[in-house]
Amino acid sequence: MFFTASKIVWFLAAPSHLLILAAAAGCLVGGFTPWRGAGFGVALLCLAGLALAGLSPLAAWVTRPLEDRLPPFEDDGRPVTGILVLGGSVEARSSASRGQIVTNDAGERMIALGDLARRYPEAKLVFVGGSGSLQGGESEAGAVRRYVGTLGVPPERMLYEDQSRNTRENATLSAAMLSPKPGERWLLVTSAWHMPRSIGCFRQAGFPVTAYPVDYRTGRGYYAQYATISEGLFELDIAAREWVGLVAYRLAGYTDALVPGPEP
Repeated sequence: MFFTASKIVWFLAAPSHLLILAAAAGCLVGGFTPWRGAGFGVALLCLAGLALAGLSPLAAWVTRPLEDRLPPFEDDGRPVTGILVLGGSVEARSSASRGQIVTNDAGERMIALGDLARRYPEAKLVFVGGSGSLQGGESEAGAVRRYVGTLGVPPERMLYEDQSRNTRENATLSAAMLSPKPGERWLLVTSAWHMPRSIGCFRQAGFPVTAYPVDYRTGRGYYAQYATISEGLFELDIAAREWVGLVAYRLAGYTDALVPGPEP
């Protein structure tokens, strides 16, 4: 129920969708009711909001705190037991139809898999991700299983968790599959903006992990310039979804803090 509700609610609540729907509603009110001025006024405000949100640094302002919450990984010499790479970067259907691994804008997760496999030849390698679609179908893990050799990763080293549909299930099902032991060090690879919620879910599942953030979307400052309105809105939708997810997961008890950070 939580998984289905989250998909439906977010489709309506994404900033870009919400502004467009509100603008359309304003046009309907302005065109078919006595409140012509109010309706078209709302529509104009929403259209201005789309332009402002898409071209201003707003997306960077709300993304940067998430990306800076956990520091980049620094190798201190401790052995690495395993590496967990969360799904969200592989387009399973496109991979199946094109006969090769197809990644999206979070493809740095897969680059990190290849790099870490080389740097830690004794570590276990685990790809975590089922199907995040309401219709189900091809899992990300299935697509990676078929084409992982093209990343330079020996297929025999890989383990797969292919049932999880969201971050909470990533954590609970991985913990059940791997049964981590005290003192082991597991690196968790996911996008920097997604790392706080991921870390919180794994801690709540009793699976302590070390953050290995990738896929940064902001630079050193809080300013970002977008070439098109759609680009800025895309980045804003990603950040807004993550903030909403943090609140929802905390209220549901899936994470150990509102914005999980480094261990004390």
